[in-house]
Amino acid sequence: MAAKGARAQSDPAAPPATAEPESRATRFMRSALAILGETGRTDFTVLEVVERSKTSLRAFYQHFATKDELLLALVEKIMADATERWRAEIAPLPSTEALRVLIARIGAPAESSTQDSINRGLTYYNDHLLETRPKEFAKVLAPLHRLIVDILRRGIADGDFRGDLDVDTDAAILMQTVLDALRLRDLGAELNGTPIDGTHLYTFCVRGLAK
Repeated sequence: MAAKGARAQSDPAAPPATAEPESRATRFMRSALAILGETGRTDFTVLEVVERSKTSLRAFYQHFATKDELLLALVEKIMADATERWRAEIAPLPSTEALRVLIARIGAPAESSTQDSINRGLTYYNDHLLETRPKEFAKVLAPLHRLIVDILRRGIADGDFRGDLDVDTDAAILMQTVLDALRLRDLGAELNGTPIDGTHLYTFCVRGLAK
């Protein structure tokens, strides 16, 4: 998602069980993800990815112009897959509960040291994208933004949220507020003795949405 933006709750580069044999592009993404899980860093080289995937430099450059293009494809896939799972999970819930669950999922702590390394590496890369390639970063976040827009519109229709919301803009502000505030998990404990978690974020956000 990540300020995680894109979080890897499972292997996002793994093909579905019924899929055809994985493509080379998917193999490169899987290899990059494995390196991230081991190191928590994105400063690995294209050669490391090629060696891990047991292919060739020529094959790599047939799919990606640079390592950045590979990482961009990876974070797009992670965010798209995660948002699809979240959308299915919250579909039957009332809008306020859907928002609470979504914020909890975005900010869920890593379930393993490997996932923590992946999340840490992607957090740094997302910051890099935001600074250097904002259009591409917006594309990465677009699925999550659409999901929040849908929640807000449903909440307005159900009478749970204010009718004067500027839905697209407010969804963008809410999304980035949640992503950025996740950095406060540990900082909050230092500032006021209480780690800031998804419950605090939900309470803060819903105050500005509810009637």
